[in-house]
Amino acid sequence: MKTRNSHRFIFQAETDRRVRQWHFSFQNFLIFALVSLLVLGTSLFFGAEYLTRFLYQQKLQKIRNNFTSLSKTLNDINGKLIYLDQKMDTIEEKERAVRTYANLPEIDQDVRSLGIGGLRLEKYTSQDYIIPGLSKKISGLEMDVDHLARKVKLELASFETIYDKVVKDTEKMKHIPSIRPVPGGYLNSRFGYRKDPIDGVNRFHKGLDFSVFTGTPIYAPAEGVIQSARYSGNRGKHIKINHEFGYNTLFLHLSKINVKRGQKVKRGDLIGQTGNSGRSTAPHLHYEVHYNGVAQNPMDYFFSGVVN
Repeated sequence: MKTRNSHRFIFQAETDRRVRQWHFSFQNFLIFALVSLLVLGTSLFFGAEYLTRFLYQQKLQKIRNNFTSLSKTLNDINGKLIYLDQKMDTIEEKERAVRTYANLPEIDQDVRSLGIGGLRLEKYTSQDYIIPGLSKKISGLEMDVDHLARKVKLELASFETIYDKVVKDTEKMKHIPSIRPVPGGYLNSRFGYRKDPIDGVNRFHKGLDFSVFTGTPIYAPAEGVIQSARYSGNRGKHIKINHEFGYNTLFLHLSKINVKRGQKVKRGDLIGQTGNSGRSTAPHLHYEVHYNGVAQNPMDYFFSGVVN
């Protein structure tokens, strides 16, 4: 006998005439429903958890791939910035040489440092927890770009000053000795005190000694007039050029003189050949630059700023 709270389920398939019946009490039905809901809920929960983890891993992998690509791009940019910074250093060296050529003072190092900076600031964001170092790299590149931009701005301002000065002093520029008087060779003795190679006494050396073969051509370093072209005991065959504006140059120990007193010369004109005449121990050229009667370091007047 079935209780009131029992339920009957009758099933009959279309292809099968047999009738199947199941009897459930309400309590059993409720338990079955709860178990079914629990199984379904658990399945949905773990399914959703798996799907979430799967999608998260895919997204994380995509972020990592993007980071790898971004990191490579940042490294490439950093390499280019380093290259440009090195080129700017070269331009800075040339700018110093041109300033000497234009008779302008160098930019004070403190002014350069203040103008271009150079410090790198570090900042961190939540991205660093996912991709460590990304914000630091970007921040570093931002500082490098800013540093380079300031450097370029300073150099542009400097070259504008030089340009204005050169335009005003074009005529004077022609008369300032600014090129090496001889090609090749090497610098054997510099400007300043040294031990005399003949008697060993310390004396002030007023110029530069270029060690070159006898017969090496000597060129006028600027426009001027030959003031002296002759032979004397210690100097041997020598030439003195008056470049005006207070500048004079001397060339000692020559083997041949190609100019004569009163002759006008331009920068790059052949004036003689090196030798070993006068008070000399070996073939070389002794070269001096004087400004208002005071010996100057010729190195300060070479446009390239470089002597071997």
